[in-house]
Amino acid sequence: MPTYAYSVRDAAGVLRNGTSEAENPDVLARRLREQGFVISEIKQSKAKRAGGGSFLDNLQKIKLTELSIMCRQFSTMVDAGVSLVRCLSVLGEQTANARLRRILLEIQKEVEAGQSLSRSMGKYPNVFNNLFIGLVRAGEVGGVLEETLQRLSTFLEKDVELRRKVKSALTYPTIVVIAAVGIVVGLCTFVVPKFIQLFKDLGVKEFPALTLGLMAFSNFLTGKWYWCIAIFVVSRIALTAFVKTKFGRYAFDRLMIKMPVFGPLNHKVALARFARTLGTLLVSGVPILQALETVSGTVSNVVMSDAIMEARARIREGDRIGDPLVKSKLFPPMVIHMISIGEESGSLDAMLGKIADFYEDEVDAALASLAAAIEPLLICFLGVAVLLIVLGMFMPMVSLIQNLSGSGDDDKGGGD
Repeated sequence: MPTYAYSVRDAAGVLRNGTSEAENPDVLARRLREQGFVISEIKQSKAKRAGGGSFLDNLQKIKLTELSIMCRQFSTMVDAGVSLVRCLSVLGEQTANARLRRILLEIQKEVEAGQSLSRSMGKYPNVFNNLFIGLVRAGEVGGVLEETLQRLSTFLEKDVELRRKVKSALTYPTIVVIAAVGIVVGLCTFVVPKFIQLFKDLGVKEFPALTLGLMAFSNFLTGKWYWCIAIFVVSRIALTAFVKTKFGRYAFDRLMIKMPVFGPLNHKVALARFARTLGTLLVSGVPILQALETVSGTVSNVVMSDAIMEARARIREGDRIGDPLVKSKLFPPMVIHMISIGEESGSLDAMLGKIADFYEDEVDAALASLAAAIEPLLICFLGVAVLLIVLGMFMPMVSLIQNLSGSGDDDKGGGD
């Protein structure tokens, strides 16, 4: 639909400007009059790109924590009887994120012009995902927007907490790996070349295999370091391009839930997100088919997303949700049984909440055991790497000292 810029005066005579989509100027004029405005001017304008704004604003990331706080405050104001336009104005003025402030104020203008809140938010898919829009739309239709926003805030808080736990558990191993690589590269770049030059000055011609390998690696780092950067960049670009393909994305996501050690953790995180998202949608009044379609786009795993969409297709044909999930072999029997019990008892949303709580606890336990197991392994790896470098450099020194000692003994024997 075309976009129109308008100027109107409210009941107090204050001039207001805005833009809105409409089939034609007459439809927009009728809509504005129904809201109590006196029309000054309506003219067609070029549609503004959703999410437009300054380049620096668009670079500013909107965190889930900021969205969660916004939902909590939004819910409180709506529950207190504050109008949507006033709520959006207050939220836009008090948020510290410049990009979120601009988007909220633009949504306020559209809502003030007669657009629904969910439709206005839908113009910013990079900020408000399908789950967000679906819940807001369900709240608008059911007249329980404040409750929906409260549930959405709780969901976002739990999602943030889950992400924080995973990130914090992987922080220490990441630091150790970076430190290990830095130490190895530093020794091979600055220390090993000095030993190599020393051996050449002393006339050493035969080296152990470990020393030869270390010397070759050091020469590669010092003389052809740009190849390391080129290989890394090309590999990163190739992997990114591969993952963007349908087959590559499917293979990568299957690897993420099947790989040793980290696979079970990723699988539990996906199951927790699936249960929490679907439960939140159902308790908010979203129909099961629409809820499953939304969930399929929020689990961040194509393999599980395909299984969920298959379940959706089977439900449309009259099947229960548990049967197609069993065939996917991605959902444990406990999950299937609890979902089936929830369907039979009419408390599917409550069962999904319990499943989410269970797997979030499982993620906590898995992260704790993973951290306890991986820390000593990484320390051992760092110690072995440094030990190999030290041995590779000092083995020729020991051999050289033994040769010098042998020469000295021969000289004494000859003198006798």
